[in-house]
Amino acid sequence: MGKIISLNISRKKGVNKEPVESIELQVDHGMVGDAHAGDWHRQVSLLAEESIDFMRNKGLELEPGAFAENITTEGLELATLPLGTRLGNGQVVLEVTQIGKKCHHGCAIFKQVGDCIMPREGIFTKVIVPGTLRRGDSLDILP
Repeated sequence: MGKIISLNISRKKGVNKEPVESIELQVDHGMVGDAHAGDWHRQVSLLAEESIDFMRNKGLELEPGAFAENITTEGLELATLPLGTRLGNGQVVLEVTQIGKKCHHGCAIFKQVGDCIMPREGIFTKVIVPGTLRRGDSLDILP
């Protein structure tokens, strides 16, 4: 069983994501109010708190959202999920569409420690069933 530790949005591209208490998800869009939302396969990004802890152990002070992930989770091994896996909370359903991504040029975290986990362990999803997510909600792998 997984849990949502943080929900993070940015109103403009190129700025840090800020935590919010809840978010609304729409089909063919993603997170309402997030600059990276749109009708494509990377509507909502997720990264595990456990992955962020790996980077903290390299000496970085990092808050959820530091890797520009929309949803920070706990208790799910996100990077091991096959494409097509569905995640849900009893209302919202997300489908995994991509594992990892190419790190953008000039990533501040990579410059500091020579490593970044988002390209390896971050995942991307699209919204299958719309609804609301709240910080602290469960997020589980669906059958």
